[in-house]
Amino acid sequence: MPRPGGRRRRPEPDESPTALAPLTPDDATALVPGTGRPGDHPGDAGDAGDATALVPGPRRRRRAEPDGPLDRVVALVGPGVEVVRRRLGILDAEQKAALTPEQRARRRRSQVKYSLIGTAASVVLLPLLLFGIGWLLFPIPSPDDAVQNQIATVSYADGGQLARLVPEQGNRIRVGMDAIPVHVREAVLAAEDRSFYSNPGFDFTGILRAAFNQLTGGVGGGSTITQQYVKNTLVGNDATYWRKYKELIVSLKVSGQKSKDEILNDYLNAIYFGRGAYGIESASLAYYGKPAAQLTPSEGALLAGIIQSPSNWDPANSPDRARQRWSFVLDGMAQQGWISRADREAAQFPSTIPPQNTSRSSSLTDARGHILNAVRSELGSLGISEQAFAQGGLQVTTTIDPQRQQELTDSVEQKLRGEPDVLRTGAVAIDPRTGGILGYYGGANGTGLDYAQVMKQPGSTFKPFAVLAGLLQDPPVGLGTTFDGSERPGLRNAEGANCPRCDLKQAMTISNNVVFTKLAAQVGPQKVADAARLAGITAPLENPDARLPLGNKEVTPAQLASAYATIAAGGVWHAPHLVSKVVDSEGRVLYEYQPGEGEQRFPEQVARNVAEAMMNVVANDGLQLPGGQEAAGKTGTVQSRFEGQNNDAWFAGFTPDVATAVWVGTDRNDPIQDATGRPINGSDLPGDMWQEFMSTTVRSTGTTEFPPFRPIGESPSSLAPNEPTATPTPSATPTPEPTPEPAAPDQEAPVDPTGTPEPTDGAAPAQQDEPQPGGDAGRAAADPTVG
Repeated sequence: MPRPGGRRRRPEPDESPTALAPLTPDDATALVPGTGRPGDHPGDAGDAGDATALVPGPRRRRRAEPDGPLDRVVALVGPGVEVVRRRLGILDAEQKAALTPEQRARRRRSQVKYSLIGTAASVVLLPLLLFGIGWLLFPIPSPDDAVQNQIATVSYADGGQLARLVPEQGNRIRVGMDAIPVHVREAVLAAEDRSFYSNPGFDFTGILRAAFNQLTGGVGGGSTITQQYVKNTLVGNDATYWRKYKELIVSLKVSGQKSKDEILNDYLNAIYFGRGAYGIESASLAYYGKPAAQLTPSEGALLAGIIQSPSNWDPANSPDRARQRWSFVLDGMAQQGWISRADREAAQFPSTIPPQNTSRSSSLTDARGHILNAVRSELGSLGISEQAFAQGGLQVTTTIDPQRQQELTDSVEQKLRGEPDVLRTGAVAIDPRTGGILGYYGGANGTGLDYAQVMKQPGSTFKPFAVLAGLLQDPPVGLGTTFDGSERPGLRNAEGANCPRCDLKQAMTISNNVVFTKLAAQVGPQKVADAARLAGITAPLENPDARLPLGNKEVTPAQLASAYATIAAGGVWHAPHLVSKVVDSEGRVLYEYQPGEGEQRFPEQVARNVAEAMMNVVANDGLQLPGGQEAAGKTGTVQSRFEGQNNDAWFAGFTPDVATAVWVGTDRNDPIQDATGRPINGSDLPGDMWQEFMSTTVRSTGTTEFPPFRPIGESPSSLAPNEPTATPTPSATPTPEPTPEPAAPDQEAPVDPTGTPEPTDGAAPAQQDEPQPGGDAGRAAADPTVG
């Protein structure tokens, strides 16, 4: 009988006992007791007396030899696997089917028991294992290490160091616990951790709450002061499970090795309070101008309240939220019995001193200070707070090319040398292919006003956007479209810019004001504003009128450089940016710019036509680039309220490789004059700066060709403005006055931008009481220009 629980082999069809192979006569005579089948050796079939030896048995199939490597591996490990399965009691389907119901029930109870034991062991042993590993891996940094961990670095595009944000002497002043009043410590406890002296250094429910919030997409979760000290100064502030795990381990180690007073003292000396102040002593000086030992309970409550979000809750930035946090802290102090209810009711919201510039350091008082501030601002727009920048040990890589930056700085400062001290300059250079800012000059004083971001009227540098708007019309207004550019009442041209009949390219070359106000009136002033926005201008441009091409709305040099870069890139807009990559202190990438293919704001052919309209300006103003490099550019001059004077002067232009805008003006919108006392125009000082910088760039990178020009609509004339088409013949009769250009078919007739009909009696131009933007005054203009 087969053994109980054994495996019974089912005979295959050809192995049935009755399925005997036919015997030949020789085979029959060979079947004698003890001999077995033909060819068997004596004794192979067993004992001669064994009756079964006379009966032919089933034929055995010969096992195939393993062919491939996988078959050989299976053949090698197969027996071992079977042993393991047998030891573990793992059965296959046939073996399970052969079990009795009692055996199956007993087996199921055993599996449940061992599963529960394994789960319990995992719950207990796995955390202990992780705790032990973390305890061995994570050391407790010293306070000096914590400080070093917070230092951020800002680098050029090639990795060279642009700035290292080491806090100035005075921004981090360490003081002992005896120099921090008890009521200031209690205010911090009321704001951040009221059970500090009784908890073990970590809040387990807070950790679970933070984990749940992260799973559900929430924020926050709460933590003890010990955890905050560890998080903000030792392990980092990124919201990840790894950071929480590390924070927990280090918090426990800190709690085991330091007293509560030591932890609180380290915390108050290390955390960031905003305004460039690290620690309570520096914060007291930054907000109240006095040491922490002199802080009142009310003043301490204000500082305690802003710890969680210094840049957002600084009373100078958000007085309402600062007051709410101040009240929250004082209420908590009263609840804990640290101040009396009467003192709480009598508390007055403290006043603070105005914040000082927080970017000062020995290496950033020059032009690079403006780059750092612009980087700070851009990081904020990327969701990286001032606190993270100040404490996260971030490594920020910018798009600034160190060679281009030095060349831009040199070109500006060399041209300003010897000029009046009141002159100010902002300049920005952008790579049209990426939107990356290659050079950024906001002024020589890195702690002062950033003139690359000042809002100023751009003058006639806005005229290309009127051309863009006309080309985007249906039907388009091509560069060959002619207008009467003669002066009209209330609107005059600069000296030498009159053009009784010229096309748009000719009018752009000499900066004729009348032509572009007529073009704006024809296509619609709002269309001109929309075109400027397409190119990259982000200023409001509210309520535009026909004078918009003359630059009567304010923009910044950075915006103008970005818009010109879009034209240079064939209508592809790339977001202008300084930050290309941000990495934290542990090497994790927090942000990396992905340029992609940009955004096609308008067709390439349209952009090329706009550039063509600007192509003769550079040569006309004597600002040619070396090597025959073509460049598109435009001057801008904003007139002063004082007759014959100018307030602002611009030059902006581009090659296919770089777009640059330069502004020159003053802090108070005073008339700008050079060292000789002559009014400064766009083609003067700003043009010279632009030419110097662009020339050095061309020498470094070589020349680049613009795409072929394919005109939209009528082609522009190849003649210079006002150049006669044929030799005039003498005439005894006076030449009639030019008549206005008739409106093209299916187009709205141009209207007077002033909204009143032109007088026909030859009246003198109306007097203008306010400054008229956009007029590109001649280098030796004797009369004031208007518009």
